[in-house]
Amino acid sequence: MPDNEEIIRLEEVFKIFGPQPRGRAFDLAKAGVHKNEVQKQSGHVVGLSDVSFSVKKGEIFVVMGLSGSGKSTAIRTVNKLHDVTSGQVLVDGVDVQQLEGKELQAFRREKMGMVFQHFALFPHRNVIDNVSYGLKVQKVNRSERDAAAMRALQLVGLQPYADNVPSQLSGGMQQRVGLARALASDPDILLMDEAFSALDPLIRRQMQDELMAIQSEVHKTILFITHDLNEALRIGDRVCIMKDGVVVQIGTPEEILTQPATGYVAEFVQDVDQGRVIKVEEVMVPAEPIHIETAFDQALAALNESAERLVVDDSGKCVGLLTRSDLERVAKQGTQSLQSAVRTDVPVADPSQTLNELYAEAGRGLPIACCDENGLLIGRIDPTAVLEELGRVEALSDAFEREVYM
Repeated sequence: MPDNEEIIRLEEVFKIFGPQPRGRAFDLAKAGVHKNEVQKQSGHVVGLSDVSFSVKKGEIFVVMGLSGSGKSTAIRTVNKLHDVTSGQVLVDGVDVQQLEGKELQAFRREKMGMVFQHFALFPHRNVIDNVSYGLKVQKVNRSERDAAAMRALQLVGLQPYADNVPSQLSGGMQQRVGLARALASDPDILLMDEAFSALDPLIRRQMQDELMAIQSEVHKTILFITHDLNEALRIGDRVCIMKDGVVVQIGTPEEILTQPATGYVAEFVQDVDQGRVIKVEEVMVPAEPIHIETAFDQALAALNESAERLVVDDSGKCVGLLTRSDLERVAKQGTQSLQSAVRTDVPVADPSQTLNELYAEAGRGLPIACCDENGLLIGRIDPTAVLEELGRVEALSDAFEREVYM
């Protein structure tokens, strides 16, 4: 999991493309004029307009947007492939935009690795030489760089292909070589600009899985650029949505999906399968359980306020579900025993599960007990809440649409 230490920060960054970027175009952009109008009035193109965001150490921070949104421009300010017109770009406390020449080259080489959309492999070099190329440029000796390259290849599952040439590998395998190359020098930061966009959908999903598995092991800071919201929500710890050079919303995948800040975001997310993103912990409520040793009459009184309650033992573990009808049935039988009234077929969920995984359980109509890794009850989900949450984003989108046309 990412910690709270900030490693990348863009602060009020403007990037204007044209012969006089700090002239009238900048004044217009700074005043909040839309990029289309700036271009119409000045002939300059606004790449970024007052963009601010920070990336925490160890997180996958995804910048998502369509063509022209400014997402790739933003990542290129981080390694100074683009100079900014105004604003600051800080990487681990260093103002990257102030670096020049060898100092900039050394900073790029030592601090960050880059994974490109197109694999950018040397066709005449074998896999291990491609992966170790950056280390060769740094004048690391052959045995050390080969050892580092083999460690990186092991991370991406390509150790057996070290002596093959790129043309002998599939597209997905070539992209894994590119990822290994970025990892070989053990940089703090990975910059990934549309890294999986050239891959077929199935291979792309496998690469997303691969990236998340590798990240769980190496804990790099990853700034990932994509035009695909499903990809952003799937891999990102946090997601920044951009449009027309401006940041529209920043949040966790769950926040983006369940609390879209604008109609633009709501329109995007209504086509996303919310159940694959929203987690149990987002919608569970306090369990308010009954203890298994509670007196029968007290339990019956407690169930006057609700139709059913989850039941816990002394350790706080969920042992079942108690309903008023079951209590009344047991009472009629003359056995006022709480244990005999508890049903043990209550569905159980982990807080990190997604709502899609609970859909079948919700269909049973029973409350779902949310338990931690030790089996302790930490919350509950009512079955209707699962369906309500899955339908809520569509309602939000409709509401934004009504605002536009009213």
